[in-house]
Amino acid sequence: MTLGETETRPAEQAAPPRRSAGVRPARGSNKPNGQWKVDGRAPLNANEEWKQQDGGLAVRERIEQTYAAGGFASIDPTDLHGRFRWWGLYTQRKPGIDGGKTATLEPHELEDEYFMLRVRIDGGQLTTEQLRTIGGISTEFARDTADLTDRQNVQLHWVRVEDVPEIWRRLEAVGLSTTEACGDVPRVILGSPVAGIAADELIDPTPQIEEIQRRYLGDPEFANLPRKFKSAITGHPSQDVVHEINDVAFVAVEHPELGVGYDLWVGGGLSTAAHLAVRTGTFVTPDRVAEVWEGVVSIFRDYGYRRLRNRARLKYLVADWGAERFREVLETEYLATPLPDGPAAPKPIAQGDHVGVHRQRDGRFYLGATPLVGRLSGSTLTAIAELLESVGSGRLRTTPHQKLVLLDIEERDVERVVAGLDGLGLQVRPSLIRRGTIACTGIEYCKLAIVETKETASRAVVRLEERLAGLELPHPISLHVNGCPNSCARIQTADIGLKGQLLPDGDGGQTPGFQVHLGGGLASAHREEAGTGRTVRGLKVTADGLADYVERVVRRFLAERDEAAAETFAAWAHRADEEALR
Repeated sequence: MTLGETETRPAEQAAPPRRSAGVRPARGSNKPNGQWKVDGRAPLNANEEWKQQDGGLAVRERIEQTYAAGGFASIDPTDLHGRFRWWGLYTQRKPGIDGGKTATLEPHELEDEYFMLRVRIDGGQLTTEQLRTIGGISTEFARDTADLTDRQNVQLHWVRVEDVPEIWRRLEAVGLSTTEACGDVPRVILGSPVAGIAADELIDPTPQIEEIQRRYLGDPEFANLPRKFKSAITGHPSQDVVHEINDVAFVAVEHPELGVGYDLWVGGGLSTAAHLAVRTGTFVTPDRVAEVWEGVVSIFRDYGYRRLRNRARLKYLVADWGAERFREVLETEYLATPLPDGPAAPKPIAQGDHVGVHRQRDGRFYLGATPLVGRLSGSTLTAIAELLESVGSGRLRTTPHQKLVLLDIEERDVERVVAGLDGLGLQVRPSLIRRGTIACTGIEYCKLAIVETKETASRAVVRLEERLAGLELPHPISLHVNGCPNSCARIQTADIGLKGQLLPDGDGGQTPGFQVHLGGGLASAHREEAGTGRTVRGLKVTADGLADYVERVVRRFLAERDEAAAETFAAWAHRADEEALR
């Protein structure tokens, strides 16, 4: 659930630039792309100019010393709409502004004098003390709001700039931060939610995540990237970190000679133009993960396209170079020694959201729980911490699927915790519709959104659970609801992906609705490899008609699927006639 956004100290150019590496210009243009190692560092747009004038990391002192005392009106506009993001702060949408005005009003007309604050949780790892701290901050400073994101973070709303220094103090006292939770920087590192505890884990990636975080989080060398940079590392065979849609990802694999390490992927990303990551064909030993991560992010910093913001993601550079060229530049310009060739990770054999009751390697259990579309509250977070501590546990994890995983539960306490979570609105044994549904922030808080998402998705899930009761689905049906075209809820990689837009209401006006994408998905136990969904010309549904549409298409799938071939919804959606999908 992201948006895109010193005097930074750019990396020194160690050698004359290789023009062959990045000479390909943007499509249809002979203009420079703004690649530092090709075109020099002169800023080619306003964003690049202010980032060079004063870096995003520098704004913290002004927040603490000036803006917290002077209030919202005292904030410099460039800090407000740019540098604040480096510390996890976005202005939220002013209530009452309908989606039709999203693209016509200026940012200052859309925004409220309150902030969304994103708490960065690398690897999704939390203690109950940390969870209790977030819950307390929410209830005291954020009107009891708390949403789980699909990048393992927690987002709070209604935060005043006057309260930010105290919030930082409380978070940092328990080892949390908002540093580089947003902005043109390395964002949170996704990690397996069952790292170090799953019985079937190949390798625990926690040491690699911690090394990257320790060495590079807040480093000015990487605080002025062309745009955001997303990372993921997993050691679990379910490949549970959506690696195909990250800028860089390390997926555990066993090399026949070198043992367990990682398969390196680069260049994934969705937004309005989806690109799935590509394998570089290399094998990365655990001791080289941080070095390779630094190399990949350095390529992005030095060769990434900076002139046009809509082409400033690593996925465009990888698409232009290809995996072979990317690997060559990585190994010859950024690594001490080349990487060995490596095998591809095998197809996942388990569901990657970890919902349900599972035995840990130490004999205890972990429980994967589903809050409805990731929506919680500060008081609920505090209650979860209390529930865990009441059975002697002090650890839990967030997931890239808007779920929570509670760790270290003794067998005798499993059902007690399941019941306690259910009482808090989190289900360990949810319906397959509830389990597969996620939603972005939507128009409630987001300035880019066109339609409401959380409540719309929640209503649809409840109705579908009633209407589809008694039907046996062969697997979870992923329903991803997004409030605009930017795909924060990963609409292109869902069984049913919904892109928010306004539709004609038949009376000359407009009503909230969605364009439908069908049959997308990432590699999973039910799918050999990742692929994006198909769109059917003119297939759109209103928000009020969402449950009706999903019920109709799911029933058609069940009636027409090839059971002998164990056909999935995605496979059926790609072969079905268009009329069957309407």
